[in-house]
Amino acid sequence: MLKQSLQQKLLQKLSPQQIQVIKLLELPTLQLEERIKKELEENPVLEEGEKVEEFQDSAQTEDTNDRDTDKEEFTLEDYMNDEDIPSYKLSAQNYSKDDKHEEIPFSGGTTFHELLISQLGLRILEPEKAALTEYLIGNIDEDGYLRRDIDSIVDDLAFSTGIETSFEELVELLRVIQDFDPAGVGARDLQECLLLQISRKGKHNPDVKLAHLILKKHFDEFTKKHYDKIQKRVGANDEDFKCAIDEILKLNPKPGSAFNNPMVKASPTIIPDFILEEEDGDLRLSLNARNVPELHVSRTYSEMIQDYAGNKKNQSKEQKDAVMFVKQKLDSAKWFIDAIKQRQNTLMISMNAIIEFQREYFMEGDERKLKPMILKDIADITGLDISTISRVSNSKYIQTHFGIFSLKYFFSEGLQTDTGEEVSTREIKKILQECVDNEDKKKPLTDDKLAAILKEKSYKIARRTVAKYREQLNIPVARLRKEL
Repeated sequence: MLKQSLQQKLLQKLSPQQIQVIKLLELPTLQLEERIKKELEENPVLEEGEKVEEFQDSAQTEDTNDRDTDKEEFTLEDYMNDEDIPSYKLSAQNYSKDDKHEEIPFSGGTTFHELLISQLGLRILEPEKAALTEYLIGNIDEDGYLRRDIDSIVDDLAFSTGIETSFEELVELLRVIQDFDPAGVGARDLQECLLLQISRKGKHNPDVKLAHLILKKHFDEFTKKHYDKIQKRVGANDEDFKCAIDEILKLNPKPGSAFNNPMVKASPTIIPDFILEEEDGDLRLSLNARNVPELHVSRTYSEMIQDYAGNKKNQSKEQKDAVMFVKQKLDSAKWFIDAIKQRQNTLMISMNAIIEFQREYFMEGDERKLKPMILKDIADITGLDISTISRVSNSKYIQTHFGIFSLKYFFSEGLQTDTGEEVSTREIKKILQECVDNEDKKKPLTDDKLAAILKEKSYKIARRTVAKYREQLNIPVARLRKEL
């Protein structure tokens, strides 16, 4: 049985303008420039540059004559009489799934594997063995290691290509690859990689000879930095042993990384979104709008709409379509300009709140002056939503008188000291880093000792928390920080 009834629902919907503001708010300065350029290309109503206003009556009179001329040169008839070819005639939609689409690859130079194959061409090998060697090269990763098991490669060759080979033959061909540059390429593990490199230096040097012995006979102890055990077993004095360890530390654990691959993209350039300057003991914040043009709506199109709006009765269908097209572009331009202004306003409000919250830090640039701060703190100050503050801080940078920083850098959690004072976890990490930098490398500080040092400084932190902060700072455990 059908039944009609009334229901009330509370829905939250975003208008197209709000969605546009949200998307623009997430963009950093460099991407905002590209977005504005794209909008200028797509919307003829939108113009860049300062908007010229006419204030004098005489100037307005002269400008009226000029506008009459403009109207004669550019009217809605241009849209109606323009013999535009429909878009469907300019694009082919009759592609078949079986059609072959070839893409031209970008050539940026010689890759790491091409370098190895070029060295293979200098060796005199039978065609079958050369093909097998090239197959092995294809299994070497970007670090220069052959991490695949050779028995698995033998099976792959048999099943996929029908080539019968043996473990011994592939090992023999791998020795050929291991003779290529860079030294250490084609190794199956770290020990073999380091041995290949140390062998190239020649064993006539006593330090190199001792280093080769350590890597060959005492590699496990070396990785765990049990230097005392190794020194006793090899029977070397302190000076000779230290020189041998120095020779090992000069080796490259990833030989493939030494090859400069031109195909790898360079790090992106950071353009700050904010510029903070210190003047006479005060801080002055500004937006970096150096390459962001000032936008305004074209006066020609605005007057065109006004003229034709007063003469609706005598308009043909083509004229109405042209007026509708221009009106849509006009509204789109106004929305875009308003969205840009709202973005700039939101950025300034949020960044000013961050500066006021961390004013002591921004005045001195001392990392220990950073207060604990989360997104909710800035949201409460500005009255904005937490998601808005998150979008503001995402991929944004500020240029200060002591460096360029990501906005996310200023947000951190807090801990309380014995006196009840709340401090930033960044301050604790700074103390940890200083303790590790100043420790005795022969007897590095363990996590328990670091926790005890922090406790003496009134920071009550458990050992597991110290370990977490140490890992965040990319500091290895005490055993791996040990030096001679």
